[in-house]
Amino acid sequence: MQKVLDTVMGKSGFETADVPDLAGRTAVVTGGTEGIGFEVARALALSNARVLLLARKADSGEEAIRKIKDSDNPNADVVFMSCDLGNLQNVKEVADTIAKQEERLDLLIADAGVGVNKFDVSADGIDRHFSVNVLGHFLLINRLYPLIRRTSTIPGAPKPRIVQVSSDLHRAAPSSIKFASVEELEEKASQELTMTAVALYARSKLAMILLTKYGLVERVIQPNNDNILALATHPGAVATGQQDQFKECYGQVFGTMLKHMVVPFMRNPEQGSLSTLWAATSDEVEKNGWQGKYFTDPGQLGGESSQACDAELGKNVWELNEKLVKEKLGPDGLIPWGKEAEVKPEEQMAQAKGFNEPEPVLA
Repeated sequence: MQKVLDTVMGKSGFETADVPDLAGRTAVVTGGTEGIGFEVARALALSNARVLLLARKADSGEEAIRKIKDSDNPNADVVFMSCDLGNLQNVKEVADTIAKQEERLDLLIADAGVGVNKFDVSADGIDRHFSVNVLGHFLLINRLYPLIRRTSTIPGAPKPRIVQVSSDLHRAAPSSIKFASVEELEEKASQELTMTAVALYARSKLAMILLTKYGLVERVIQPNNDNILALATHPGAVATGQQDQFKECYGQVFGTMLKHMVVPFMRNPEQGSLSTLWAATSDEVEKNGWQGKYFTDPGQLGGESSQACDAELGKNVWELNEKLVKEKLGPDGLIPWGKEAEVKPEEQMAQAKGFNEPEPVLA
């Protein structure tokens, strides 16, 4: 019974009201117009951060901004930008726009994602779970990393943080997963590996933890002595629009039944946002040296699966992401991670071939 209560209510006394004043700081939140991402964005904006909402559906931006401004902060500094994480060219363009127009980036929250659903491909022809949940965020982080790094050098500024919203369902990833080749992400291979809807989702969430720990921390932050934190979180079982995907995955009748069966036992989106808000803003993270860690609740280390602690898998998934980006966007698709190769914002924009600057929905 206690486990059920923990899933619904959470274990921590941390609430959105505990988010500190963030005046002068800037955050990017993917999936920021609904569900967990919206609640994260709302809490950050109400704590006086400048918040950039990234989401695929353009018509969701104005509504999200209105709701945030109606939540006791009519002067909230919020901007929406349409971004399809399943389209690498679009991700690159949006990221380069942000890098050009923003003076700093303190928080990058990777929340957007495809839920438990059947196999399908993204605009780039890649398994959409991996494409949206993992690869799109990988490129977004890469293109924004120089801005995050510059922010980390501002005198008196708190360490910038990159938080990837994973899931405890990463434990359901099949043991056969190796992240060793592009072919492993194709439909035929997924069928051969008996990749169920849950397994497809779990694979992507496993990759997010691996990229945090063995990618960002071990390959980028530590070698470059960057004053940046990278973390992963589990929001809990949360009732969001993702449960609507059950109908697409399991059929109208059973999908609807399944949704009505599980939703009453889930957290609401505000409760689901707490682990991520805590990871993004709490002083405890830095005080305890919690770099590259995975949290299932505020202050609660997740004890991730053995797969999520496999350095070889971490190496493979990092190299697979790099390979896919370069394959789809060419050799200049990724910005070099090292300080010595850092590009200026105007140079970054010049590299974006065929660039069409997205139109932001202003606050």
